[in-house]
Amino acid sequence: MNTLTFAELASLLAQYDLLEQATPSSSTTPLSIFGAASDSRAVRAGNLFICKGAAFKPQFLQSALASGAVAYLCTAQKFNELAPLAPNVPALVVNDVRRAMAYVSAAAWGSPDQDINIAGITGTKGKSTVAYMLRSICDKGTPYSRTSIMGSIETYDGIEREESHNTTPEAPDLWRHLANAKTSNHSPMIMEVSSQALKYDRVLGLHLSVAGWLNIGRDHISPNEHADFEDYFTSKLKLFSLTNNAVINLETDQLDRVLDAASNVQKLTGFSAQGPAAHSYTSANGSTHALAPSIWAEAIAPSFGSIRFICHTPQWTDTVLLSMAGLFNVDNALCAIGMAQHMGYSKQEICDGLANCHVPGHMEISPASTKHVVGLIDYAHNRLSFQKFFSSVKKEFAGRKIIAVYGCAGGKAFERRKELPEEAAKWCDLSIYTSEDPWNEPTEKICAEMAAHTPCGVAYEVIPDRTAAIQRAVQVAQNEEQDSIICLLAKGDEVEMHLGNEFIPMTPDGDVFAQAMALYNTPNSEGLR
Repeated sequence: MNTLTFAELASLLAQYDLLEQATPSSSTTPLSIFGAASDSRAVRAGNLFICKGAAFKPQFLQSALASGAVAYLCTAQKFNELAPLAPNVPALVVNDVRRAMAYVSAAAWGSPDQDINIAGITGTKGKSTVAYMLRSICDKGTPYSRTSIMGSIETYDGIEREESHNTTPEAPDLWRHLANAKTSNHSPMIMEVSSQALKYDRVLGLHLSVAGWLNIGRDHISPNEHADFEDYFTSKLKLFSLTNNAVINLETDQLDRVLDAASNVQKLTGFSAQGPAAHSYTSANGSTHALAPSIWAEAIAPSFGSIRFICHTPQWTDTVLLSMAGLFNVDNALCAIGMAQHMGYSKQEICDGLANCHVPGHMEISPASTKHVVGLIDYAHNRLSFQKFFSSVKKEFAGRKIIAVYGCAGGKAFERRKELPEEAAKWCDLSIYTSEDPWNEPTEKICAEMAAHTPCGVAYEVIPDRTAAIQRAVQVAQNEEQDSIICLLAKGDEVEMHLGNEFIPMTPDGDVFAQAMALYNTPNSEGLR
């Protein structure tokens, strides 16, 4: 068990000019601290408890102390409020609680990033898919062996497994999961790195063995997230400060700035699904350069629920099979291949991993699908993901009527309420607007905003209850003469809905689709082609 003393943590904070005051214990015995937590419900004996956030209440500290916390960290403003409630409890008073939280969490959990390999991925679309592809490669195609994962779908560290509520958790939770992965020998750790994590210093001080960059588009712009695209983009670019090895999609928008931000990495691998042609870019000093991809694809051939392509790397050339639909997944596979090669995996391990990879809720064809009605489940939830998703659906499921069921999350990314109806209108025959983690906003209000931004003449319906919305989509599709594909978007295989301040159990989209399909017994129900 790794432990630090209270004095050592105070010294660490002073080193970064973050410490304003330290009030140690009156005991002559040095106070040992093991681990850190910012959620009183996650406190373990010996933890440092971090008091943060606008919603923080003094009783959280009291609960943390009752659960075994031995000291706390807070700002000067909070200390004036908390000190009388816990007069004999050692406290670290800091001037920047987020930066302080990152540094002390890493130290209190024993800096496990020094002992395990960590691969981090960012991008507006595709992070989860690359993470699962890479995990399948690391596990050589066998699920859940010795690889851990942190991302928007689940967190698994060899000790804890849970559905994720944040793509990248707060620093105390992040470092606890890394410590668990080290303890349980679940290395490497594959993690998605969100713009919020980079902006708010959740990953400050973290070392990544390799980082992957997929793409950039407008998203997460709201008063609660990023003020504008520039804030979102510059936050994403901080990824390269965490690593010496980067794998970058040369087809990304803003390639000039991405490569400039990555200019200090020791080894850079570029990839492209568009072939071996070099990509021109302008560096920060105004000079023009050309960079050819080290990893590239050709002869991309989609089938019903799978894709084959020829992959070229500096070490080998071979046919790769992806056991999933979605032409955009070639980009994701190339990123995973580049990162896996940095991590030392062989061609056989890479090909076996990709051929056996399953990504929950991503381009999943429901087993309840029939020749007449196909159900496709995906997490697509922003403009870039809609563009890639629907363009792929149009090609891979040509000739089918497209019905989409989706909503927009409450309290964030307000631009989606305009962008998603506009983008879907280019591809869909019918959109059904429904609930998608409305949080503290009424679903009806969110759907009304989406309806207001739907182009004139485009068919849509508003059904706030998600189960009823999926049932309606199945009803419409079954009554159509033309074969249809129903796209169930944004929630993937999630089993909870963020409603108010709670996460309420929900039936996964795939199960609702299957139940609705079971009500129909049409002449066309003869299984998939």
